[in-house]
Amino acid sequence: MLLAMTASVALVVSTILVLYETLRLTSEHLSELPVPPRVRILAVVLMTFVGHTVAVWIYAGAYWLLVLRLGIGTFAGAPVETFEDCLYFSVVAYTSLGFGDHFPTSHTRLLAGVEALNGLLLIGWSASFTYLAMERYWPLHGKTQAHRAARAAAGIGTEPSRDRLFPPAPET
Repeated sequence: MLLAMTASVALVVSTILVLYETLRLTSEHLSELPVPPRVRILAVVLMTFVGHTVAVWIYAGAYWLLVLRLGIGTFAGAPVETFEDCLYFSVVAYTSLGFGDHFPTSHTRLLAGVEALNGLLLIGWSASFTYLAMERYWPLHGKTQAHRAARAAAGIGTEPSRDRLFPPAPET
């Protein structure tokens, strides 16, 4: 049990660092990209997906090492015999999907529970990061500003609630 707890802490720390670095590097280099805002937002989503994929693979590697190689912990249900099985279980646990075809027993239950909680927190973190990126780059769409200017020139009022949620970008 001590090894499972130690592995859980190491896995949580390593996956937090992976996602932190993914989001940090994305944030730092996003403004340097000579692309339209739509592509920048797409880059944010793709990079967060990459960060989560790496985190899932880290957990899968831990399951493979601990369960299949060292014999610490087990799975019941459909047999878990390959790294691909560990990867599948890791995706299901990380996303809290829980199909139930593989289920952990003994010490593996702790790892799976921690992975589900860690995945939930990291997915929420990346969702808020994506929101902040969209809030920053959404107003930069040229069509949106041109449409607002045309509506204002025509005397058509804008939707106050929309302006409150999506304020126009400051002019520089």
